[in-house]
Amino acid sequence: MNTYRIHRLKEHLRRQFRYAPHVSGCAQVKPRDYEPGDSIQATSPYQAFFALRDAGTPLEVGDLLEYGDGSLRIFKFVGFEEAVWVLPEPKSAGEQDVEPAGSEPEFPAQHSTV
Repeated sequence: MNTYRIHRLKEHLRRQFRYAPHVSGCAQVKPRDYEPGDSIQATSPYQAFFALRDAGTPLEVGDLLEYGDGSLRIFKFVGFEEAVWVLPEPKSAGEQDVEPAGSEPEFPAQHSTV
């Protein structure tokens, strides 16, 4: 039996997800769009779906199930499909918000004459 961690799509994004066109292939999802939830033990994502529905906390379109190995399945109208987290690339030390040497500031200082 597998343990699945539930990730619920944030409410303000549900309508956008619901009306987005269906695309096949691996869905790319952002962790910031989800709220981690409880875990459930089931033999398949579909058994987890039915168990949650019967418990009164059904999965909604856009919600995720995460396997113990970290792989994801997203619940869509057509069933469960593969998904992956899309993480922002960390800035390297050279990409910090530093102005190049010799460049002038965007707004030069105001000089007053007295």
